[in-house]
Parts: sequence; structure tokens; C-alpha cells
Amino acid sequence: MNREQAREKAKALVAQMTVEEAASQLRFDAPAVERLGVPAYNWWNEALHGVARAGVATSYPQAIGMAAAFDTELVEALGDISATEGRAKYNAYTAEGDRDIYKGLTFWSPNINIFRDPRWGRGHETYGEDPFLTSEMGKAYVRGLQGDGETMKSAACAKHFAVHSGPEGERHRFNAVVTPKDMEETYLPAFEALVKEAKVESVMGAYNRTNGEPCCGHSVLMEEILRGKWGFEGHFTSDCWAIADFHLYHHVTDTPEESAALAIKNGCDVNCGNTYLYMMKAYEKGLVTEEQIRTSAIRLFTTRYMLGIMEGSEYDNISYDKVECDEHIQKAHEATLKSCVLLKNDGLLPLNADEIKTLGVIGPNANSRAALVGNYHGTSSRYITICEGLQDAFEGKAHVLFSEGSHLWRDKVENLGMNDDRIAEAVTVAKRSDVVVLCVGLDETLEGEQGDTGNSDASGDKVNLLLPASQRRLMDAVLAVGKPTVICLIAGSSIDLGDAADKANAVMLAWYPGARGGKAVAELLLGKASPSGKLPLTFYRNEQLDEMPAFTDYSMKGRTYRYFEGEPLYPFGFGLTYGDVAVKNASAARCECGCWKITAEVENAGKVCTQDVVQVYVQNEGSPNATTNPRLCAFKRVDCPAGETVKVELCVYDKQLLVVNEAGERVEEGKPVFFVGMGQPDQLTEKLTGHKAVRVEL
Repeated sequence: MNREQAREKAKALVAQMTVEEAASQLRFDAPAVERLGVPAYNWWNEALHGVARAGVATSYPQAIGMAAAFDTELVEALGDISATEGRAKYNAYTAEGDRDIYKGLTFWSPNINIFRDPRWGRGHETYGEDPFLTSEMGKAYVRGLQGDGETMKSAACAKHFAVHSGPEGERHRFNAVVTPKDMEETYLPAFEALVKEAKVESVMGAYNRTNGEPCCGHSVLMEEILRGKWGFEGHFTSDCWAIADFHLYHHVTDTPEESAALAIKNGCDVNCGNTYLYMMKAYEKGLVTEEQIRTSAIRLFTTRYMLGIMEGSEYDNISYDKVECDEHIQKAHEATLKSCVLLKNDGLLPLNADEIKTLGVIGPNANSRAALVGNYHGTSSRYITICEGLQDAFEGKAHVLFSEGSHLWRDKVENLGMNDDRIAEAVTVAKRSDVVVLCVGLDETLEGEQGDTGNSDASGDKVNLLLPASQRRLMDAVLAVGKPTVICLIAGSSIDLGDAADKANAVMLAWYPGARGGKAVAELLLGKASPSGKLPLTFYRNEQLDEMPAFTDYSMKGRTYRYFEGEPLYPFGFGLTYGDVAVKNASAARCECGCWKITAEVENAGKVCTQDVVQVYVQNEGSPNATTNPRLCAFKRVDCPAGETVKVELCVYDKQLLVVNEAGERVEEGKPVFFVGMGQPDQLTEKLTGHKAVRVEL
């Protein structure tokens, strides 16, 4: 049913409730109202990259890997998989009377915060550092989750609103100070796009304050912008226990009752936490009105009616057989193939299996399940590590030797051993191998959310961009053997491999590739498919952290590819393939639909068929308010047959040609110029790819 029909049903239902009953429905764990036939419902569920925390589900690459695919159709399909499996689980679990946490149809995904600082531990939950890419990926995932049927398939949630990206250790008391320009240009575009274009059903507030107001009780963000300027009609939820922060850490209120009142007055409908247990006390003290309580309850029941969980829907017959079915596993496999980024290749890749008699697979992430899944993940019925993927691929063809090589971050693997107690084994394996695949990196215990990681000193954030010292010593020892070596980096953020990247023959970034991701990584290394992922964030040199603003400084000056003035380690938008793809010619023409149509001729001069990503950047030359460097405004993944040229069309809408002034206004200014290529129009991309982006003037 449409929103208006659902709202009328919700109004009629809530009108029959007492004030206390209506207030009880604002908790994330809303109890049943048995006299009205209303079942209990838990609003808290997760589907960041597959349904999480409720048992078995299809697992695909972490969100940052999904972004690296630069493929909105793929991301929408992955969202639909989450919705389908979420429905299958909901149908099965409710039939057994199970309405527990993580069992509902309201998914608190996607995370569309901007990965503005490479130290942030939760950056791998996002779609990277660029507002446009984040908007496009976020919209696609929301479309997949919510569907286009008469009933909403599941409810998506855009989080964390707004201006939130670390540091993790200070998030409960931190005040993010941001200018109107940065707000409009960087921090709000993705949220606006998901609300106005994808019609996301829910928005979640952040823990921190923004410009002095707590984000889950923010008059400007929630009332003036979200519901006022953007016309948001869905429901708003707090981050978990964020409303308690109002009085405990932000000190903008003195009591739980005052915190509950501040939140609901500004439109926070669901409390993830326990502060709304004080709602009736706040009501009795005159801090909140009956109308405010009922308004929030109506919004929440509107969502429940739109989901069809009050009266039934066409999705009630989705069978549990859809969970981790072959079709979904294959789509996750495709996602991993498209997400991996080839950062370096001197010709060693793809590996020639016929010439390899012994393959050495070394490293703490080579046979690690934790390194596959990132955070906010479900359970897989099968895990395929990179070591296992290579063992399967080489079965009957070559001997695969394995060594853990080092602990992920400790100085030793065995407590009673000496420091570096696995390096002798790693060197032994390397010496006996024709080729070495060296698997290093991080996992969710080293980068992640505060409280969810073992990285307690930094609360989940990184203190620098280097791998732990144990892994650096391992890389030095293995590379000193001198065998042809591929470094396979498993991580969710910018990592500086130092000299190891120079010494290795190839570097493949696999992100957190999903529970069975090792199979896809093996296929890429062996050339069963060509790498085609692109970096959705800038990779910096570790020493360049000193050039960046403080982690707590939310100014965009010197941050991300749009404003960074130095030469990074690897640029945003970069990624090699086994082909040799370049844009040879491009033009722009006004389209009847009101956009600029970019036509590009894309040639693959190589001998290997591949996919690649055409990228369009725009710069407003002469504008004092333009970003320092050209900014992404369109992209399209394309098939590039070997030795052939294909024609590609992309659309750039007029809004993308505007610049944002210091007052936060979008204005026409300067001369818009397009750059069309397989990456940024910067010198480093040209150096790494051997190709220059084509300049197109309007």
C-alpha cells in the first residue's frame, strides 16, 4: 500500500491506544499490544553487506568493496538479496514465534558517511570518500532493499545523520564543527539523494554533536533540513544509546526525561537504547505532549503497514530456501570479482598455473576467516579463505605450501615462543616456492567500531597507515628471499605497504571479500577473470598524515582527492586490469532529458578481455569556490573486449556542474570542463596507467 493509505491505517490504530501504549511503541524492542492484536516488533536489524547477526546469510564484500565495483546495478541486486533473505528469515522465525533482535525487516543500512580521514576505523562500512559515488551506491542499495512492489520489501536506513566519521573514542561527547560549504558540498549530499531520490524509509542520527546540537535531537538537521527542506516522510531512529549521551556526555540536558523530550521534540521516533523508558515520566512532567508521542507512533506504524507486516503481503511466501541459495552465492562471487583492485603488476599476473610446481601462500590473513567478513556480518555455511581458494584452484596441478608467517599484530603466534616465531617457516616456504602469494592486512579486530574491536588503544581507529610491526617484519623477510611475489592486501582502508610494495611484483587489494571471497581472489590471480575494481578512496603515504588536518578537524581542506594537494600513494578512482583500456575520444552534448550526455570511445589495446570503469570528472575553471581538484560526476562499468573499441554514453545532470559557496549555496560559477578517462585527470593516474584523461569543453 502507498504511504497515505498506510498512514491512515496507522492513525486509526494509534488512536485506539492509550498514551502509555503509544509511548511503548517508540522503543526499538516494541512490546505487543495484545488487546489490539499488535505483535511485538524489534526494529534493530542489520544488512550492511548481507543480513547480519541472525544466523546464516549470503555474505558479500564489505561496503567499501561494493563501492570499489563502481557498479550500481550490482549493488542494487545485492540489496535485493538482503531483502529477500531478510524476508525469508522473518517469515520462518515469526512462524516459530521468534520476534527477537536482528529478526525484523527494518535494516539499519547503508552507512553513507564520508570516509574523510584514513584513520577512521568504521570507514570500511561506507562507500568511500566521495559524495557522488556514495550517493549513487547508497541509492542503489536502498532501491534493492526496499524494492518497487506494492509492498515495501524491507525498510532501509541512511546512517549516521550527519557529519560523522570519527574519531571513535570521542564520538559520545564530540562536537563536529563544520562550515556551511562543507556541510552542503560533502556531508549532506548523499543523505539528500537517498531521501529525495531513493525515498529511503528511515534515517539514523549520529552519536556526536554537530555545530553544538546532538545529532539525535538536532533542530537544524532533523527539523529544518530533513523534514522541512527535503520533505522526509519516513521515521527517524537514534543510534544505540545516543540519546543517553545527551545528559551523560554532551551535557545538553540534565536528566533522562529531558533527553527523551529533546529527542522526540526534534522528530526522533525510535530509541535504540533505554532512554525512551522515561518517556511517560517526561509526559507526566509536561516535558512532552501526547501529540508528540502519537505522531512518532503513527510514523512507526506507517512503516509497519507499508512493510505488510500488519496485514500480510506478497512477500509472506518467500521460502527459507532462498537463504544462501546458489543464485545469491553466485552474485556475491561476482561482487568480489568486481571489487578487487589491482594496484601494481609488473607482468607476473595473471599467474601461469602450468609453470608453477610449488606455490607458497604466506601471511596471517591467508587462511583467516575473520579477514574475509569485515564487521556487521552474518554467518556463512562455508568459508573459503585465500589459501583454500588457491588450494582448490591448484588441486592436482601444483603443491601449495602454507605458513601463517606472523600473528596479525602480536610479536609471536605462540605465547611461549620467541618473537617472530613463524618467520623461519615463512622463509622456508618462500625458498621452496616458484611463486609466493603474501596475504597481509587487517581485520575487524584492528579497524572497526568502538567497543567491537580489540584495538582498544585507538577505539577501533588506526593510529597510522602502516601494517602492524609483526607483518612488516614478515614482508621484509619473505621479499628478501627474492621469489616472484604477489602481495594480497586484505583491509578496508588506506594502507601504506612501504618498501614492500616496491619490492613485490604485484599488489592486489581484496578488501574484506566476503565469506567465500577466497575463491574469487584465486580466480583473479590466475586470470580466470580480470581485476576491474577502482579505489573509492585515496591511499596516502603514512608520512602524509602529518600534512592533513587533525583527526578532530572536520574541515575538508587537504582531505580526500577533491582537496588533497600532494601526490598520494594511489589515487581515488585508480585500478589496473589485465587489459590496456583508455578513452581515446570523448564529446559532450545537451540531451533532451536535461542533462549533458557524454559520449566516450573506449579502446582496449591489450590482449585480455576485461571490464573497466569509465569515469567523468568536472572542474569549474575560474571559480573561487570550486574544489581544488576535479570531482567525480559520472561513471559507468563497461565490457572491454580485447583489441576492440566500444562507445559509452554517460549522463551528467546540471546540479553536478554547480559549485558551493561559503554560505552553502549551490551556484553557477566558472567554466565547467569535463575530463573523461579510466581514472582521475591527475598526473599520478596518468603515470600509473600510461593514459591521460580526455578533456571536453562545453
